[in-house]
Amino acid sequence: MSKPYSEADFSAQITEDRNWRIKEISDLKLAVRRSDQGAQRVLLRALVTICYAHWEGYVRFAAKKYLEHVALRKFQYSQLGPQFFKNYFLPRLASAATYNLSVKERCALVGEILTSSDRRFSRVNQDLINTRSNLNYEIFLDICMVCNIATEPFSDESSFIDIVLLKRRNAIAHGEETLIAIDDLDEVASGTVSLMRAFGDELENHVVLQTYKVA
Repeated sequence: MSKPYSEADFSAQITEDRNWRIKEISDLKLAVRRSDQGAQRVLLRALVTICYAHWEGYVRFAAKKYLEHVALRKFQYSQLGPQFFKNYFLPRLASAATYNLSVKERCALVGEILTSSDRRFSRVNQDLINTRSNLNYEIFLDICMVCNIATEPFSDESSFIDIVLLKRRNAIAHGEETLIAIDDLDEVASGTVSLMRAFGDELENHVVLQTYKVA
């Protein structure tokens, strides 16, 4: 896939990615409604795993495309919102905590932080968008922070993400006999699609309004 050089490129790419995911969820939802009671049990379990997979996959894809779009502009960090400068050092800080750097090494890192605002953001560190194959609400909020998007639109979604999607998906993936009621069909499918749309919309707003730049 080509890089999201323009606003139109970015919008088209995350929309295309979301559309095929929505179609797959819609097709499976229709299959559930058309199936007999025995097949419904299996298909409902499949629906949960598919919905979670598309939720995680879309967040990872759209967030990386957003950061890539901004990186292609090659702004200096001083021209971007402060979160982008923080992002530059987040992996380094994680490494510092892991490897117990000496005082000299830590001072050098602090010195670099204080003098690097004229550097340009031109490459996305892939570790910043890490769903850890377990995209719970807290990890999702971390990704929102990295992308500098507001978390308020998702403040009521913790139960849906952590229980309706993730907890059930994990139970099914671990071979547990977790039964999904037919009455949950619309909640699971529609809730997942709404979440994907909301996340994509937040990113698109940042791109169109260029709110990734410093105020």
